[in-house]
Amino acid sequence: MSTTLVPTPTSVLRLGHAQGDITPPVGIYHRMWGAARHDRATGVHRPLLADVLVLEPVDRPEERLVRVQLDHVLLDDGQTDAAVAGLVRAAAVDRDRVHVTFSHTHAAGFLTPDRIPLPGGELIEPYLAGLGETLASLARAALEDLDEAVVTYAEGRCSMAGNRDYHDEERDLRVTGFNPDESAEDLVVAARVTAPDGTPRLHLLHYACHPTTLAWDNSLLSPDFVGAAREVVSDHTGTPCVYFQGLCGELGPRDGFTGETEVADRNGRQLGFAALSALAGLGPPGHDFAYQGPVLSGATIGTWAWTPFDDPRAEAVRRWSGGPFEIDLPFKALPDADQLRADLDRHTGEQARADEAGDTLAARDAGARAERCRRWLRRLAELPPGDRCPYRFSVHEMGDALWITCAAEPYSLLAGELRRRFPGRPVLISPVAGTPQLAYLLPRDRYGLGLYQEEPSCLAPGCLEAVLEAMTEAVEELTTRRQDP
Repeated sequence: MSTTLVPTPTSVLRLGHAQGDITPPVGIYHRMWGAARHDRATGVHRPLLADVLVLEPVDRPEERLVRVQLDHVLLDDGQTDAAVAGLVRAAAVDRDRVHVTFSHTHAAGFLTPDRIPLPGGELIEPYLAGLGETLASLARAALEDLDEAVVTYAEGRCSMAGNRDYHDEERDLRVTGFNPDESAEDLVVAARVTAPDGTPRLHLLHYACHPTTLAWDNSLLSPDFVGAAREVVSDHTGTPCVYFQGLCGELGPRDGFTGETEVADRNGRQLGFAALSALAGLGPPGHDFAYQGPVLSGATIGTWAWTPFDDPRAEAVRRWSGGPFEIDLPFKALPDADQLRADLDRHTGEQARADEAGDTLAARDAGARAERCRRWLRRLAELPPGDRCPYRFSVHEMGDALWITCAAEPYSLLAGELRRRFPGRPVLISPVAGTPQLAYLLPRDRYGLGLYQEEPSCLAPGCLEAVLEAMTEAVEELTTRRQDP
């Protein structure tokens, strides 16, 4: 049977937005990379931004949701709670209705509590206190901007990201770097947010790629490729652009791990123009693309046109349901904290002796091994007791779209399979939304290969697949709940 209507994925809701500069001070602790030889940030490549989105159904303000997006790699849960405490009060919502996600740029400064004793760490707590004040102010501004909005979604493709699970066959070593032999998720979800009369308000950009263009040779604070991508969209549309990171456990820039900021900007421009290309194909807000019938010409032409939503369609795009969900996941065998502390002391001593001897390479390698120990000690200190961990995620159905946040860093398979199971529905799914110490969620068949992502992961094989089933059940539950009389 021939298709006669191509729906335009749409959400109609009340939305308010505010964006602000949250760039840390130069001199703050910056080193995210084990191979880096600096501690403090020496300058700024591009400003870091925070976005606050207030979202609610058109007729039920009590279901208000606040989405916060920060240009940081991550914060621990206690830091995040403290940073949004003022926002919670300003937006008049419970804490569980505030979802904080991160662009995950690795060049923003590493600000977790275990960095406070290190050079530049003395600036972390004052900075985070100021961040909390900024977020509360942005929440108030977003509330003033709150009004009915039409979100129209488009899909494009961008090859900037590549699979990064590479096998160095000569050395029989698994390394993290561009792997041209494996396919990579290249989907771009872009969205235009307008007033009901079509007046542009802002644009959304959702893409899955680790912001790791800038690596150990970079000492500048930077949003990585995200900054230039937003700039391209904003400059061409005249509205703010909000970036939402996608699931990118195995994805990174093809051209990355450099100290050259121009490479990061080039990557961002590639993504920004891909988003603009997708947005250029949209019709007017509140319209689907419908077959109009034949016109006799040199050929018999089948004509299509943008047609306004009828009443049932207009009602459908106002749907709103969702909330938090949780599943218990088993830990894998975890390292011993006493052994990690002994290893940290040993590697730190090796680094000092190598520096004294002028052996830069040996000092770098010893510093990287010490960094791995620090990170594991932080994870162990923050994990809940026992052999299982509560894994939290949220699912919201907003009109045609599914907005999802989840903890840790899953592989993109999770997003791809959800899109396959719920075709025709935009899926915006962002990671690192709490419990960052869990690190990566790998597919079951990726364990035991020597991949980097398995080493810092706290969860056992099969957890990603369990999360997929839990998210699928959550979406189906929301759909069933909506259909019940």
